[in-house]
Amino acid sequence: MFAQDDLGGHGDSADPANLWLYHAAFERIAASANDTLFVAVGEGEVVGTFQTTLITSMTGKGSSSLIIEAVHTRSDRRGLGIGAAMIGHAIEQGRVHGVRLVQLTSNATRVDAHRFYTRLGFVQSHLGFKMKMR
Repeated sequence: MFAQDDLGGHGDSADPANLWLYHAAFERIAASANDTLFVAVGEGEVVGTFQTTLITSMTGKGSSSLIIEAVHTRSDRRGLGIGAAMIGHAIEQGRVHGVRLVQLTSNATRVDAHRFYTRLGFVQSHLGFKMKMR
């Protein structure tokens, strides 16, 4: 699914030579107490995925936030409510953990995704900055 993403610019690949990189990332996520990887399954196939990170900060009186990352619905399954169900599940995980805030970022080119997140109740409130390291 990630390799089919033309807008993300993440450099993902279905090349079997890169499979070890995805396995290593999965192992790091699975070993982390604050990171969770979720998959949505429909008709016995993976149709979507996202991950969450629970982060506690000194701001907000030491409150925690839930960050939603790498949200992706398989292209042939978009518009069926899968993404909304995944985000709804992430928000519920935030409630379970008593977070002050659920947040996510979205590539500036993803206009459809921005409309989707706004429809779900997210507010575009900050500017993001990145520095590519590799």
